[in-house]
Amino acid sequence: MFNWSEISTVLIDMDGTILDLHFDNHFWHEHLPLRYSEKMSISLAQAKEELLQNYQEVAGTIEWYCLDYWQAQTKLPITTLKREIQHLIQLRDDAHAFLTALKKAGKDVVLVTNAHPDALSLKVERTQLDQYFDTLYSTHEFGVSKESQKLWQQLQAKHGFDNNSTLFIDDSINILKSAQRFGIKHLLAVANPDSKKAVNVIDDFPAITDFNCLVADILQNS
Repeated sequence: MFNWSEISTVLIDMDGTILDLHFDNHFWHEHLPLRYSEKMSISLAQAKEELLQNYQEVAGTIEWYCLDYWQAQTKLPITTLKREIQHLIQLRDDAHAFLTALKKAGKDVVLVTNAHPDALSLKVERTQLDQYFDTLYSTHEFGVSKESQKLWQQLQAKHGFDNNSTLFIDDSINILKSAQRFGIKHLLAVANPDSKKAVNVIDDFPAITDFNCLVADILQNS
């Protein structure tokens, strides 16, 4: 799929790419609506409808990923509510071998997530995912999300990666297209971000459902 000898930096998304997206989907579409319905004394169906409308209004912006924003919108302690279902936070089954292979091959392994720093801290606490990465970035540090070209400009200025020798991996097609517009040469989609949902059909980018298929090639060809 790739000539690994050409790749020196690997930028990797977190939720749905290295971590199972089931936690986030369950939180935003089930758990938060439940707690919101209780607070507002409305039906669960109405709570889901109101929150979905709010989600759609800010989708793709830094606000969508901002726990402070949603705490202000809902008047609920979002990080505390996340801890109520923190047992659902899990590394993908295929993540360990893949990330370990990248490190053994001498790649610069960088986490680039739109997740709020508090969400990132909780997930590091639960999974120790930080052990696999040389650097971890939350896009909140830059004030814009990966959907924005301004993010890539600032990230490159800070981290110094070369577009031609960089691989970026994400489960979001819109974000992969943003990275493509910026000029990152090597792109890979994850087609099964949520272990409880069907595999996504992806035609725009090379896509995988199991990182294990890359491990031997990384080690042999880097």
